Amino acid sequence: MGHLIPELDVSDLDRSLAFYVGVVGFTVLYDRPEERFAFLTLDGVHLMLEEAAGPGRRFRTAPLEYPYGRGVNFMIEVAAVDRLHSRVQAAEFTIVIPLEERWYRRNEIENGHRQFVVADPDGYLLRFSTRLGQRPVSA
Repeated sequence: MGHLIPELDVSDLDRSLAFYVGVVGFTVLYDRPEERFAFLTLDGVHLMLEEAAGPGRRFRTAPLEYPYGRGVNFMIEVAAVDRLHSRVQAAEFTIVIPLEERWYRRNEIENGHRQFVVADPDGYLLRFSTRLGQRPVSA
């Protein structure tokens, strides 16, 4: 398992699973239906979803209001971002940042990503990315 596994409160677990599993391609590794909880995995990425109004323990410091997760976006590396982008568009989810090629400087090199950002059913921002490689920093 990874060292950071986000656990997201969602308004409707079934609707979120339809997005994360049905559209994006995550797999349910395990779930606890009695707690309205699911643990998902995709290409080594792990994510936990739990229905906000469900039973069991919830970690919350303020009331939830749409869009959930304000101020954060989750970068998720996938093998084929173009195919995923097509599926998300076909399912008519809100694309916040269209498919783009971006290069991010890290010291003397740049790391390339083909990426887009989509809002999930509760407004969490997901940045799906496929690596393009590295190049020297241009002058």
